[in-house]
Amino acid sequence: MSTDPTPLTNPLVAAGEPAPLLTPQAPASPADIVPNRGSTSTGDAIAGFQLPDWTPLEWIGYSALIVVTILLTAVAVSTLSWMLHAWRSKDDLEGSQFSDAPLDPAHSFTLLVPGRHEEEVMGQTLDRLAQQDHPDFEIIAIVGHDDPGTERVAREAAARHPELIRVIVDSSVPKNKPKALNLALQTSRGEIVGVFDAEDDVHPRLLTLVDSRFTETDADVVQGGVQLMNFQSSWWSLRNVLEYYFWFRSRLHFHAKEKFIPLGGNTVFVRKEWLDWSEGWDASCLAEDCELGVRLSSAGAKVVVAYSPEVVTREETPGTFVSLLKQRTRWNQGFMQVYGKGEWKQLPTLRQRMMARYLLTMPFIQAATGLLIPVSVILILTVKVPTAIALVSFVPLAPTLVLLAVEFTGLREFGQTYDQKVRARDYFRLVWGLLPYQIFLALAAVRAVWRQLRGMNAWEKTEHSGTHRPAEAVPAGAASVAPASPPLATEQPSHDYVLSGGDR
Repeated sequence: MSTDPTPLTNPLVAAGEPAPLLTPQAPASPADIVPNRGSTSTGDAIAGFQLPDWTPLEWIGYSALIVVTILLTAVAVSTLSWMLHAWRSKDDLEGSQFSDAPLDPAHSFTLLVPGRHEEEVMGQTLDRLAQQDHPDFEIIAIVGHDDPGTERVAREAAARHPELIRVIVDSSVPKNKPKALNLALQTSRGEIVGVFDAEDDVHPRLLTLVDSRFTETDADVVQGGVQLMNFQSSWWSLRNVLEYYFWFRSRLHFHAKEKFIPLGGNTVFVRKEWLDWSEGWDASCLAEDCELGVRLSSAGAKVVVAYSPEVVTREETPGTFVSLLKQRTRWNQGFMQVYGKGEWKQLPTLRQRMMARYLLTMPFIQAATGLLIPVSVILILTVKVPTAIALVSFVPLAPTLVLLAVEFTGLREFGQTYDQKVRARDYFRLVWGLLPYQIFLALAAVRAVWRQLRGMNAWEKTEHSGTHRPAEAVPAGAASVAPASPPLATEQPSHDYVLSGGDR
């Protein structure tokens, strides 16, 4: 036994007891510790704010996902707000309709009906227009020199209503709708000029109500309601019908209130002096209705919108999916043309100009979204997305679900308003068609941008077959009863005009 004992180095260990395996560290200085927050070390704070360690591909993919999320959320929220504008109050809803007790007629009308390869529907449209109960109107049917079928139907209708209908033959090449309208405008005699499509089913009291609206509001333009009817024809026709329902029932009223409005393609009535001022419609624009609305809004014209379900102009959706794609492409490309012209920059307020910029650039937004959607989908399926990014990507779901609920209500109301039976499978199609229809809209926008960049401005026509009309409707060639009202002018109009319409 050694007589030189080893001294104890740890005073906490009693003599004769074994030393601990780990020697306790001295406590940190109180100045280095913040209660409930840990250490105040600057190195840890900086490390907490470092950028994620992502590869370049991940940066691109995650950024694309965030951009798509922001765009979809913005579009969904704004769309939802505009869709519900007319229902915000009882006064708003009632103020959006024609008067129940219209005033006595005080204006004369010229109704322009351009038609191209519309022999199946145009004759009946002209017959229906001739049944208007207004005392002072004329109808001008415009047909192409290379379209004998439509010309024959139009002349047969003119023979049935010689005091009301005139036929003008457009010999210009190439042809489009604004050229035909400008050609007929040269010989129009009414104080107010109205535009209808060849397949339109028009209520007999419409002109009387529109006339009263002009007098009541001192409007320069009155936009009536248009409604697609054949919602059960296909999965996409259901959504197309609801688009029209909310557009004419609510959204256009919002735009008119903001004094910036892209007019509809038909059932629009403009004082002739304004059309003379604007030199008619822009024959080079694929959305001549939108372009005219933007120009008139920029010049300070007063536009009033009226939608009464019982007197809306009834139409049909395009007959094929390809036809719908071409129609939507034409509209989107026309919006881009209107944006490029810059007339909207003359709007007096910043709010109006911002709204115009947003509305007219919607095709670009949809095109960008359409290109980014597949990138985002591939990224989600092939890459483990960080939790924060995944949560952000679900943000557009909230307004989208609300939007879907509004569409459910709108479909039910549409069925009740127009005496159409809405079945359970229609609601099912409304749900499962939501994403495919959004992809379709993006595809049409991408196609419009592609055509615009390549300078392809040819008019892609939409075919019609009359599926929106009831089966018991009178055939186009059958005689119909003309209203017991005097013609616009005392002289007998000629039915044999052959004019050449050029660009204006």
